[in-house]
Amino acid sequence: MDFQTILTTLDTWPPEDRLRLIEAVWDRLAHVPDADRLTEAQRLDLRRRLDAYRDDPRAGSPWQEVKARLQSRS
Repeated sequence: MDFQTILTTLDTWPPEDRLRLIEAVWDRLAHVPDADRLTEAQRLDLRRRLDAYRDDPRAGSPWQEVKARLQSRS
């Protein structure tokens, strides 16, 4: 299965399953010797953001909205 097929398939998964997949891939990267390492502050921030998403997945903003806000600042 090629990468694009995998991404297309993932679009059919519920957000909770996609998040679990991201976590599983991330955990596996932790065991790769040459992988970039996070600082403790970065790790805590990611954990906080993940917890906030789990508490309310609809609380965030869609990418297009975020992108538009960022572009309007310049």
